[in-house]
Amino acid sequence: MKTRIIVDSTTDLLPEIKEKVTVIPLTIYFGDEEYKDGITIDHKMFYEKLVETDVHPTTSQPSPVLFALEYEKAKEAKESVIVITVSSKLSGTYQSAKIAAEGYENVYVVDSKSVAIGGGILTELALKYIEEGMEAKEIAEKLEEEKEKIVLVALVDTLEYLKKGGRISKTVAFAGSLLNIKPVIALEDGEIKMLGKARGSKMGNNLLVEEINKAGGVDFNKPLLLGYTGMSDFMLIKYVEDSRHVWEKGRTDVPYTTIGSAIGVHAGPGAVAVAFFKN
Repeated sequence: MKTRIIVDSTTDLLPEIKEKVTVIPLTIYFGDEEYKDGITIDHKMFYEKLVETDVHPTTSQPSPVLFALEYEKAKEAKESVIVITVSSKLSGTYQSAKIAAEGYENVYVVDSKSVAIGGGILTELALKYIEEGMEAKEIAEKLEEEKEKIVLVALVDTLEYLKKGGRISKTVAFAGSLLNIKPVIALEDGEIKMLGKARGSKMGNNLLVEEINKAGGVDFNKPLLLGYTGMSDFMLIKYVEDSRHVWEKGRTDVPYTTIGSAIGVHAGPGAVAVAFFKN
């Protein structure tokens, strides 16, 4: 039986991977303005609005109906379904996917416990398992194991958006901007945590490398993905150059993509993120 992969729009993927999956959009609100993520607003437009408006955006999960419509299509096509969602601690999307799955056979819903490029590498791994001929049930079981090995860390360029989202106080944000503080954040057990703070981008890049080393290094036999927020990949390219010794052990190329609203709403533009499976 063929397997269909469904993800939500918080999952950031390389274009060639995105073509192989079905994407369910979250809704993004800028005040009274409502957008369907990836349909009526793309990453470029999101960051333009984020910078230009004083309104801090919010997101809401897709309804179970949106998932059920896709399950129905898969059923008619006689396909199994694997759904990979953003961490259930960050969004109710997993719950929507689970509610919709009631009454359907061969639908497996996986809480990635990650977001953005973290969900991206789990999706890429699922597609790899399909190519190897694995059935949906076995793939879902493997993903439940492998998701525990995902490391997602990001270097944030500005504290402004963490302040706007209520993650840090105005006082901390103001002091941090004076000192050119670059926080390093991570997904730990499905939640965003602050790991440390660096003075300037160079020290921040070093902190990212430290986190990779702490995790025991990168498993280059599995997918890895880097990402950036905002309109420019300048900071990411700089990071790749500064940390080339980490990647050249296992890859001749370092794949990267833009990161959407799920991280962008907290990090703002100029953030650099790394997602990989640890050894």
